Amino acid sequence: MKILEFTLIFIMSYLFIYMVKRYAPKFDLIDIPNDRSSHVEHTPRGAGIGFYMSVALILPFFHFDMIRQYSWTTLATFLVFIVGVLDDHHDTSPNTKFIILIISTTLLSFDGLIIDDVGTFFGISITLGWLALPFTVFAVSGFTNALNLIDGIDGLSATVSTVILGAFFIVGYQNNDTFIMVLSMAFITSLSAFLIFNWHPASIFMGDSGSLTLGFIISVLAIKSLNYLPTISILFIAALPIFDTLIVMIRRKFRGRSMFSADRCHLHHIIRHFFMDNTQKTVLFFGMLQAVYSITGLQQDKLMDEGYRLILFIMNTILLYFILGAMIKRQKRDC
Repeated sequence: MKILEFTLIFIMSYLFIYMVKRYAPKFDLIDIPNDRSSHVEHTPRGAGIGFYMSVALILPFFHFDMIRQYSWTTLATFLVFIVGVLDDHHDTSPNTKFIILIISTTLLSFDGLIIDDVGTFFGISITLGWLALPFTVFAVSGFTNALNLIDGIDGLSATVSTVILGAFFIVGYQNNDTFIMVLSMAFITSLSAFLIFNWHPASIFMGDSGSLTLGFIISVLAIKSLNYLPTISILFIAALPIFDTLIVMIRRKFRGRSMFSADRCHLHHIIRHFFMDNTQKTVLFFGMLQAVYSITGLQQDKLMDEGYRLILFIMNTILLYFILGAMIKRQKRDC
């Protein structure tokens, strides 16, 4: 890896995002506030176009052989990016996004990126066989949607993603995996430029072109990292989006609501209220919390049975569920 390539990615990301911000009204890339929004003004969105394009245009000049080796992954990421752009322009539906995620995840399998072994649980080795592709589709779609759901306040999704990508960079560095190192650092760099615009008060949002692409990229890195890490360690490395989605869906189910209904009961809604609506403190808190979970995932003993790791993850989910439940009650939220 060369400093020059990442310098260029940063510069190109900044310039592309600036152009998207400038011409967003012309192309109807505007986020209109609703009753769940944390902002009150019409704000440009679609910054994902900028930070994805910077990576897509610069990396081939420095890592053409790697891009060619993972050509199906490159195509799959592009498809997810395109459906995100269309969604930013109000031209797609949830069903369309899901179909594209299925197709894109299937394309990953052509490059050998598939979850076919989830480890040993209480002495029982679990291989998926013909269930490998459906399980991979479920995992990738679930995490991609989870990252999309935490994109609710200025700087949050980019900050949490940067921490997660940093953890995967460490995995790549420790195992001399160029693909993981380059892809994670490329998006860390492009997101750094985006945060200049997205830090509170944000002048542009990443939109689905950003959150869907990021979620998919992190999923790709997670699958590749299974060559070096236990499965449950990956869950800790990318914990916050997963915890948020699980806890919100469980709470809705217990309340007799649709698990896919919209509300203001996500982690960032509750914690931001705790911090007196201070967005910067909320984002920094989540960034540090994700760092703790990511470090936990990186440090877990590789010889430990996955079953015990799973129990630890479930215990963290339950603990967060009850802590947030108490905060919701105190804040008198209808969750």
